[in-house]
Amino acid sequence: MAARQLSAKKPKNLRYTLRTLLSYMGRHKFLLLIVAVLVTVSALCNLLGTYMIRPLVNGLAEGGRTHLIQATALTAAIYLTGALCSFGYTQTMVKAAQQILFDIRRDLFSHLQKLPLRFFDGQRHGDVMSYFTNDVDTIADALNNSFAMLIQSFIQVVGTLTLLFILNAPLTLVVAVCYVAMFLYIRFSAKRSKRYYHHQQRSLGDLDGYIEEMTAGQKVVKVFNHEGASLKTFLEKNEALRQAGTGAQAYAATMIPAVVSISYVNYAIVAVLGGLMAMKGLTDVGSLASYLVFVRQAALPINQFTQQSNFLLAALAGAERVFEVMDLPPEVDEGQVDLVPAGKKGAWVWRKPDGQERPLRGAVRFEHVVFGYEEGHPILKDISLYAEPGQKIAFVGSTGAGKTTITNLINRFYDVQSGRVTYDGMDVRDIKKDALRRSLGIVLQDTHLFTGTIADNIRFGKLDATQEEVERAARIANADSFIRRLPKGYDTMVTADGANLSQGQRQLIAIARAAVADPPVLILDEATSSIDTRTESLVEQGMDQLMEGRTVFVIAHRLSTVRNADAILVLEHGQVVERGDHASLLEQKGEYYQLYHGMFELS
Repeated sequence: MAARQLSAKKPKNLRYTLRTLLSYMGRHKFLLLIVAVLVTVSALCNLLGTYMIRPLVNGLAEGGRTHLIQATALTAAIYLTGALCSFGYTQTMVKAAQQILFDIRRDLFSHLQKLPLRFFDGQRHGDVMSYFTNDVDTIADALNNSFAMLIQSFIQVVGTLTLLFILNAPLTLVVAVCYVAMFLYIRFSAKRSKRYYHHQQRSLGDLDGYIEEMTAGQKVVKVFNHEGASLKTFLEKNEALRQAGTGAQAYAATMIPAVVSISYVNYAIVAVLGGLMAMKGLTDVGSLASYLVFVRQAALPINQFTQQSNFLLAALAGAERVFEVMDLPPEVDEGQVDLVPAGKKGAWVWRKPDGQERPLRGAVRFEHVVFGYEEGHPILKDISLYAEPGQKIAFVGSTGAGKTTITNLINRFYDVQSGRVTYDGMDVRDIKKDALRRSLGIVLQDTHLFTGTIADNIRFGKLDATQEEVERAARIANADSFIRRLPKGYDTMVTADGANLSQGQRQLIAIARAAVADPPVLILDEATSSIDTRTESLVEQGMDQLMEGRTVFVIAHRLSTVRNADAILVLEHGQVVERGDHASLLEQKGEYYQLYHGMFELS
């Protein structure tokens, strides 16, 4: 059933995939031209060397020793030239292929940086890595193995048929009919295999992603005795890959046996007919010997082509997936307003295209904002709120109320569907995204540390930060003391997303990363949720220093972190149901009062 469904699937745009791949190859046309010339010379030497059998045999039959020696020396020189050209084109092709792959990987990674966050939110786990590994590797295999082989096969097919006509035109009609039969079968098999190869690449990406996900979450798998269910899902995905792989190979694997069988039949017919013609004096022995070798070799270039068909079909399927991603529209940025440093150190101003400037203050407003991650399913419903410069605004509410979504709209990870968000009186859509995000600092609940030293991870918030600035940011976050106790201090290497650090320590480094950026607006998305109560009290002392003079948005599940907020907004079902400070909200005895007294879990 699965096989029938796959067979019914229409192939993708092959012409576009080939055109795009050829455009990458065109960037290195000089190297590929050298490959083509060397391959052509090598193929012609092979054909000419086989043709030299005719004068060698005739010279031997006629007893001319001088003629025989000359013919032998010439044949040896021809084959030596072909061997040198073969060595030359293989080395050149390796260099060209690696440069083409370098360009593809570079452009793919560069384009991924420009895609909106929505793309990554919708990707299967590990699928992005599969583009760089499985899919690009299939293109590498085809370039290294197939490009030169295709040129060589074409020249040998055309050259062989030409020489066969020269040696014996009547017999060549039989060879031509067999060639047509070979090509028809290859076309039949390739057309059906391509559908399965495309599905095979998708199944492989799905399986790789699942393996990566289960391996990364092995602790959770073991804690909840999920090994059996995990294995069951793996077997299902592995079976899907097996079916796709079987379908692809079922047709492709028959190409070589079919071509070889047709070539054997062809050789037998030609040998019998050629022998009869020689007996009747219609051809000389040398020509017949050379002709039969050509006929035997006639299937060789086609066999080479069929051997490369697997590489070609898999490469086209992989290239389709890669180019599909590269064709996705990048993140829209129509902003005109830039952020530039002011005269005073540490001060910034907004600069409009006409040269007008206004100071960066950090005033944020939401005006009747409606937003949903999916069309027709709004998360935020007519949200209006404001934060004056230097104010601390806290969001509380149950899971799914829209707290994090609000912060995602401030930094334009997503754009509003109606209404608008303003920053210092300007619509955030009018501000360049890199300028907007440079003015914002954010600390997420789920920290992510990169491979490198602790200093490098803190410096991620400001790449040109000095060591002194890094250490000052760590002191603000109260991370300095634990960092100095590590074996190499700030030069301690962080690996595997900070697996050698505790969750609390990773969170402190993330807070220090925001501190070194020194932004006027700060977003704390449950930034202290992974820190114990004792550590939290130390962090809050540093956070108070960090938040001083800044506009701060806080999402927290611990009321201790929101009590001193200038305004607390209670969200339910995408709407602001209450606003006020801690004391006034308790007096109202509404949603916040119930959350404060533990009637509902605040998350």
